[in-house]
Amino acid sequence: MSSEHVSTYPQTPHGGVLVDQTIAAADRAAYTERARGLATIRVDLEAIITIEMIATGVLSPNKGFMNEADYLSVLENGRLANGVVWPVPLSFAPIGKTNATIIEGLTEGDEICLSDEQGEPVAILAIEDIFAYDREHRAQQLFGTTDRNHPGVDSIYRRMGETALGGTLTLINRVDWGPFERLRQEPKDTWKLFYEEKGFNSVAGFITGANPLHRGHEYIHRNALEEVDGIFLQPLVEMAKREYVRHEYRIRGYQNVMEQYYPMDRSILSPLRVTYIFAGPREAILHALIMKNYGCTHALIGRDHAGIGDYYDKYAAHSVFDEYTKEELGIDIRLFHEVFYDARAATHATDRTSGTDDVRYRLNISGTGIRELLRYGFMPPKEIVRPESALAAFQGIQPKGVDAEGVAVNPPGKVIKSMFPYYLEYTRLGGPKRAEPLKPEDLTVDDLALVMRDVREHTGLIYEDVYDEYRGVLDHNRGLAPLWREEARDQFRAKQEKLIGELEAKLAQAVDKASDEFMYQDREEVERELTAAKALLAEMPGNLTPESLEGRTWNTMPYQRYRGADEE
Repeated sequence: MSSEHVSTYPQTPHGGVLVDQTIAAADRAAYTERARGLATIRVDLEAIITIEMIATGVLSPNKGFMNEADYLSVLENGRLANGVVWPVPLSFAPIGKTNATIIEGLTEGDEICLSDEQGEPVAILAIEDIFAYDREHRAQQLFGTTDRNHPGVDSIYRRMGETALGGTLTLINRVDWGPFERLRQEPKDTWKLFYEEKGFNSVAGFITGANPLHRGHEYIHRNALEEVDGIFLQPLVEMAKREYVRHEYRIRGYQNVMEQYYPMDRSILSPLRVTYIFAGPREAILHALIMKNYGCTHALIGRDHAGIGDYYDKYAAHSVFDEYTKEELGIDIRLFHEVFYDARAATHATDRTSGTDDVRYRLNISGTGIRELLRYGFMPPKEIVRPESALAAFQGIQPKGVDAEGVAVNPPGKVIKSMFPYYLEYTRLGGPKRAEPLKPEDLTVDDLALVMRDVREHTGLIYEDVYDEYRGVLDHNRGLAPLWREEARDQFRAKQEKLIGELEAKLAQAVDKASDEFMYQDREEVERELTAAKALLAEMPGNLTPESLEGRTWNTMPYQRYRGADEE
């Protein structure tokens, strides 16, 4: 991407220059041969992904692994040593005795080869700094905890040695992305695509984790498309745990939905190969900067972005942006709250757009819950996941099904509490309150089946019934009225009127006091029966009469006058 082009774009890479530390195809053989003559450290797939991201500009302005000054500044201040915003350290600290021996023989200015597990050179690292670091300090500053149960903390102790190597990377050979290679986009590709080929003036980026595309995502995308020229969707691939939905199926789900429901000329899908850090709010900043480096002018951030368990507040990924100015971030951050489906309003909403917090009508959208529904064998409600997405997700979910006790990764009660909370306190969607709330730990798969049946049968009917009540009274053109319903109402009233006539006749013959109160009725009891019957008649819905409809006609002049005809 040439500098003259960049100056005309509505966005600039973070730090001002899009990094490109890749070798041209013509030079690859020579660099590969050179790398084979260097001291070599083998790296795993996770490290290779990071190397590729750095070298292709995804993590601009970084050109390699951080030196000690940048490393400490990032941990303590969320910025590089020169003050540029950067939230997470990019470190290379090989683990193992063999690597430790190699590192002992290195000095600043040396070069080493980084190879894959087959021994093939991937990159050359020009060493500019060698330093020791404190694992506990890294964990506390980056994750806010030193708890080994946190996967990011655990990774520090499992995957990182005691000495870090800082320096510039040169990428020699890219790793093939397998099923995603044809969808692969690097920053140099997207800047050209957005601003030269499509002529966009604005693009909103959206990075999401290992869940199928659901209606909460779609709500965010559609809101953004009302404002920006295009959206760039980047589902993370490769590094998700096996309990999620396999990546190729998840991407196919995205494609299924986008092809059917999205404006394809303004919607771009490209998997993002990135390592999970589980750094919560810091990772939200990182993702925003990644979107910026891909050329996006806007970053769409949802609730609990990059969160893990209960380690971070659900909206920590929102509040963290208050620590930086819009100018220094260089990308417009758009924050979205938790999306749910409001059956009473028949719409997707958030707490900021909904007029009620009535749990009776609410279906929550939970990525974890969606995965559990799939494992229990239930097609998620269409208000939560479109069937086109579920088609792929059902086939890609891991692990399949349930265990010997009929329970998936999460028990049924936990799924119900997270997605269908109304069931704990109300007998059905929009129904009456239970005498005693249900406890999630007592719920079974049978309860989950009842919830699913209730949601499928009634979610769409709630607003339809509300509409029908208004329609029944307001339709002036009775050609739209269901005649069978009006006939039933007339018959309903006629039969009740006959009953009232019979009760009135009985009242006329009733005695003041019956001789046998078990067999005969006195006048007072018949009067109570008649009063109840008349009250029921008064409560029966009636049909609109021609007279009542005529009273609604309010235009005072003939329509010829309204159409502009002169008065005759």
